Amino acid sequence: MERRPQAHSPRIGLTTYRETAAWTVWNEAADVLPATYADSVTDAGGIPMLLPPSPAADTAAATLDGLHGLVLVGGADVEPARYGSARHGRTGPPRDDRDTWELALAREALARDLPVLAICRGMQVLNVLLGGDLIQHLPDVVGNDSHQPVVGEHGRHVVRVDTSTTLGAITGGRCTVATHHHQAVGRLGQGLTATAWAEDGTVEAVELPRATWALGVQWHPEAHDGTSLFASFVAACSAYAGRTEVLA
Repeated sequence: MERRPQAHSPRIGLTTYRETAAWTVWNEAADVLPATYADSVTDAGGIPMLLPPSPAADTAAATLDGLHGLVLVGGADVEPARYGSARHGRTGPPRDDRDTWELALAREALARDLPVLAICRGMQVLNVLLGGDLIQHLPDVVGNDSHQPVVGEHGRHVVRVDTSTTLGAITGGRCTVATHHHQAVGRLGQGLTATAWAEDGTVEAVELPRATWALGVQWHPEAHDGTSLFASFVAACSAYAGRTEVLA
């Protein structure tokens, strides 16, 4: 059952990205985000707050003031120089605006122990922030396009989840997920633990045990069967709100 936000509901920041967009008579740069992200937060009882990319990374702290959680959303490839690698021919064009801003937001969120849900690219950003690296073109490793089977659509595959983890408590030992990515986590960042895997061995989820609630998934829970995950995340954001209000 959907939970509609109330006045005391947690305020949750969602990253967005700047693209050329067309609507009515306009065609110009816009800060965009698929509505399924905000809808998933709303349906879980949170209040979504969209965060446009900022050229000033030092405003990340001020941006997160008053928020009770952060969603790092999916999208473009992370620049390989960010994790010390040469560019693969299939890696997308640089998006320094997103990389700088989202790394700053994630760093500040972890410093505050703010609940973080990192989705697809967001999980990769989290891994890079903590010193990990990425597999730049997954078909080179697994030998097929099963993680990105159709352009413009989410595919489906099964993941195995460690039942002793936060994600395991939410999803159980196996779940079918919506997938659309050609990159993946390689070497894990410092402190991260892999908690779910595709049948081909690809890391599909990570957690940061030192944090109260910091979880990344390579799939798209906003697109398919993510109700329980968003409910757990929003509950963690509510708990954070309660703790910070007491301290204030």
